[in-house]
Amino acid sequence: MRQPTPRDPTLLAAASALPPHYVAQGDLTAFLRDRWEGRVFNPDHLTHLHRATQVRGRHLALPLDAYEGLASFADANRAWVEVASTLGERAARLALERAGVEPADVDRIFFVSTTGIATPSVDAILTNRLGLPARVKRTPIFGLGCAAGAAGVARAADVLRGAPEEVALVVSVELCSLTFQRDDVSVANAIATGLFGDGAGAAVLGGTARGQGPSVVATRSVFYPHTENVMGWSVEESGLRIVLSARIPDLARERIGADVDAFLSANGLRREDVTRWICHPGGPKVLEALSQALQLPDAALDPSREALARAGNLSSASILLVLEQAMAEAAPGEIGLLLAMGPGFCCELVLLRW
Repeated sequence: MRQPTPRDPTLLAAASALPPHYVAQGDLTAFLRDRWEGRVFNPDHLTHLHRATQVRGRHLALPLDAYEGLASFADANRAWVEVASTLGERAARLALERAGVEPADVDRIFFVSTTGIATPSVDAILTNRLGLPARVKRTPIFGLGCAAGAAGVARAADVLRGAPEEVALVVSVELCSLTFQRDDVSVANAIATGLFGDGAGAAVLGGTARGQGPSVVATRSVFYPHTENVMGWSVEESGLRIVLSARIPDLARERIGADVDAFLSANGLRREDVTRWICHPGGPKVLEALSQALQLPDAALDPSREALARAGNLSSASILLVLEQAMAEAAPGEIGLLLAMGPGFCCELVLLRW
């Protein structure tokens, strides 16, 4: 592996923030069974699908009974802007505090989300709330779904290589519950209601070697042609309707091994050199596919599995929860690979060295 250079950005800190409204998986399943009673969907099948996600519970943007009051996409999106601003601020403040960086010293903010829309984007609200300088360069990223947290870190690092004196703040907020389609009794929506949760993550990167965090040695994006229908949203009058193909684990199993090997080889490494696998917890089948494709030891993806069980799949924010744990546990000399897949269909890879 090539040695880190002074131009390699440093990942200074990572942090997360979850909403206060926690619902156990069984309670959510019961809520939906009551809601969908008498519909075409088989209630027992719903229970089975929710158990299969291996999610113990999740944090919701709103109290569970408040979702009945969201009569339109506009209602849900207004709630998204309000809660996303609050959670994003919490995660960002904690990350900045851990990094030892004052808000006035932030040069760039990257805001990623796929569960709501706003113009100006939420990073404008965060700039005001956090007290970021008027010169801050804002980059909102929309539409990368589960891959966006990794992409945000990667794009920030890419920019900082050309601006080694700068500091970048990455903030991800996903409020998946606010995309709930109450009249959609499809299997895809049933799985989504049991799998996805709400939360925020943040990371701080510095353009020169400082602090105790890992160097960002390299980044890579991989796009899989003609896979646009594998994952995403169908934008309808009622809001964002989930598109979730059963092909996702197969794509991971077929493609990720070669993609990771090529990335590592370009940086003088092999899979055996990686000691920290920081993988997006897309779901049990996706994690199983990654483990098989990469021939990982059983414990390698335990942090991802625990993040999934504790809070569900938080789309782009999940990878930052797993990164937060890695930042707390890794020792000098360790090599980490941050990996997430998302709509496109695509993969984002970030190579870290402590």
